Amino acid sequence: MRCLSAQVSVCVATFAAGLLCQQAGSGLVFHANVGEVLVQASVLDKHGRSITNLPASDFTVIENGVKQKVDSFSHDDAPVSVGIVVDNSGSMRSKRIKVDQAALNFVRASNAQDEVFIVKFNDEFHLASPFTNSIPQLEQGLGDIDPQAGTALNDAIIRSVEYLNQKGKNPKKVLLLITDGQDDASSHSLPQAIRLIQAQSAPTIYCIGLLDSSDSKSSQKESEKVLIQIAAETGGAAYFPKNLDQVDAITRKVAQDIRQQYSLTYRSNQPPEGYHTITLEVQDPRLKHLSAHTRRGYYRGDDPN
Repeated sequence: MRCLSAQVSVCVATFAAGLLCQQAGSGLVFHANVGEVLVQASVLDKHGRSITNLPASDFTVIENGVKQKVDSFSHDDAPVSVGIVVDNSGSMRSKRIKVDQAALNFVRASNAQDEVFIVKFNDEFHLASPFTNSIPQLEQGLGDIDPQAGTALNDAIIRSVEYLNQKGKNPKKVLLLITDGQDDASSHSLPQAIRLIQAQSAPTIYCIGLLDSSDSKSSQKESEKVLIQIAAETGGAAYFPKNLDQVDAITRKVAQDIRQQYSLTYRSNQPPEGYHTITLEVQDPRLKHLSAHTRRGYYRGDDPN
């Protein structure tokens, strides 16, 4: 398995609600005041293992090159609104059973209070299951549609993000994208999809690329490049397993990393206009090999234009 992952995954969003930490099942729900930024961070060592015992003093948040004052810090297993977005093009037919099982095991390894929806896409977008935490309902949704036709990846990302933002109840939002090829059917361009996931309300996106060995090397490289960019823009990770048997372990690892994230909030001291870069620095003298790879930034407000 080859993994090009963000060693620290950061999800940034601002919410129009009071700053609260409300108990919700086994975790906490975070709300930030208007103008405050919520940062979700997963810290990994050089071996890819989660580091879960760092104090607030080890973190420094920098926006637009300027250090920010962290107002709150927590390390709790907060519930997440999750979308599982699965390529359902014809080339996925032979991969379907193992991919669907890995998707279900991702849910089983997640917080029981999470809400999950499933999208299956080919040249069309299909909401296979609306938000639920019912494994049988999700299993039924995964089995509803036979793989066929082309791959409208950009359209699927855009519509999944829109659904997640409109219907998701939790501030913490994630998409898990599983695909095996390049976009060949979208009405939207990759730059349009990238602009949407640069909005401050955008989710963290984890990508699993099941690249088809029958495709040309240049086609495979282009597919890798796209998935790496999507993950990097949002602070997620892109994985490229060598075989289908590795997909299940990857989805379980992603679920664990999400559950072990840190939560920080700060009130931005930067002008509201334009694109805001985000850097999260982690310094722990006891662990010399921690590295920070955050999402590249966000546009203030939900509209990135």
